[in-house]
Amino acid sequence: MQRYFVKQVTENGFVIDGDDRHHIIKVMRMEIGDNIICVDVKGDAAVCEIAKITDEQVVADVVQWKDEKSELPISVTIASGLPKGDKLEWIIQKGTEMGASEFIPFAARRSVVKWDDKKAGKKVERWQKIAKEAAEQSHRGKVPEIISPMNFKALIEKSKNFHYKLAAFEEESRSGETSIFSAALQKMQPGESLLLVFGPEGGLAEEEVNLLQENDFELCGLGPRILRTETAPLYALAAISYHFELMRR
Repeated sequence: MQRYFVKQVTENGFVIDGDDRHHIIKVMRMEIGDNIICVDVKGDAAVCEIAKITDEQVVADVVQWKDEKSELPISVTIASGLPKGDKLEWIIQKGTEMGASEFIPFAARRSVVKWDDKKAGKKVERWQKIAKEAAEQSHRGKVPEIISPMNFKALIEKSKNFHYKLAAFEEESRSGETSIFSAALQKMQPGESLLLVFGPEGGLAEEEVNLLQENDFELCGLGPRILRTETAPLYALAAISYHFELMRR
């Protein structure tokens, strides 16, 4: 059943407009009486029946509220040094499917891509749309937020709001470090937040690593193999999902 995140809620159901209305009518070719799933801003989902279709809106009445839990018990933010090409889109799409709550692109010392503020609005809008579609496809209860790219100092400032802060660093993997990431997950409690920082293709520069450590980040390895910038966040999210959602204690 097709899923939509809807901001406009009525006493009996939902009012859908914009791109989602177009998707329902033109792409899915749905009609009055067809069922969809609508998710409100709180993350509550309901099976709904399309009751009315106009030139501007689709009105869907609630048939039954669903009792579902598809969000990770902790809040995970992925901070990625701006990578080349469409790698960030891949990270956002797949990271959303795997449960990330937020994405923060940042301009790293070794980022080849240079951020253009003039194109910022359209870029972030596209990334947010990718996250929304991935959240719908994977039956998430919430759409992750995509933060506009920031510089490294701004990332450090924002990091003060998190319970736990880790930075994946390839030198730690090379030296055989295996315990810090696991230990952090062992200590975390439901409802707490984790910020994970990943460098761009060239990795984090020495001065960035030093600044992270000075601001209470722990450097961690992600196993004995060196992962690409677009692979490492997904590895971490898979490990987090296994630890909190699949592992039986």
